[in-house]
Amino acid sequence: MEPLEVPIRFELDGWALFMAELELAREGANQLRGLRQFVTAKVRQTRNLETLSSDPTVAGLRRLFRAAGCDPTRYRPSSEALLRRLLKGSEMPEIHPLVDLNNCLSAELAVPCCVLAEGTFEPPYVMRAGQPGESYESLRGPFNLEGKPLLVDALGPCDAPITGSQRVKVTADTERATLVAYLPADVLSWKVALEKVEGLLVRAPVAHLLAAGGR
Repeated sequence: MEPLEVPIRFELDGWALFMAELELAREGANQLRGLRQFVTAKVRQTRNLETLSSDPTVAGLRRLFRAAGCDPTRYRPSSEALLRRLLKGSEMPEIHPLVDLNNCLSAELAVPCCVLAEGTFEPPYVMRAGQPGESYESLRGPFNLEGKPLLVDALGPCDAPITGSQRVKVTADTERATLVAYLPADVLSWKVALEKVEGLLVRAPVAHLLAAGGR
């Protein structure tokens, strides 16, 4: 695995970012269902809805959302939304091996994660709050970005840790992508995210980890 330079400027305080370049590996597909089940079971054994908001990572993300101008009880971090679905009985969805790995990492660390399909984005990056009138076509439809924590690349807004952008989404034909994890810097470092990704890939080697790094 090569070290990955993460060219990012933070206009929002308190965030850390982990990035990993991944290439699809077909040989691990048979183990992916077991990985989703393992992570789901672990979430249900170690967390519950009543105390979720007091988890240090969840609470840290909520503080960062508020600092950006976003109410985290109205626009939840994607990780908290995923954890709540799992704790209410939903199963981890099967979407695409790289997306499934991303979702497992998000549930394990309780942080928002996304995968950007190769060729759909262009560094450098800025982590900032969305500006008045700023929006994009999200995976849920048109999404107002004003006051939301936001990842911007050279082409414009490319992801928010609430809902992803259609521009960078993984499709059935995607073979390579960059995984991004948004971390509260006072709780988690990017090296923790790297260790977790490596552990998940031992259980289900669905991707080759080409490069990784963080800021």
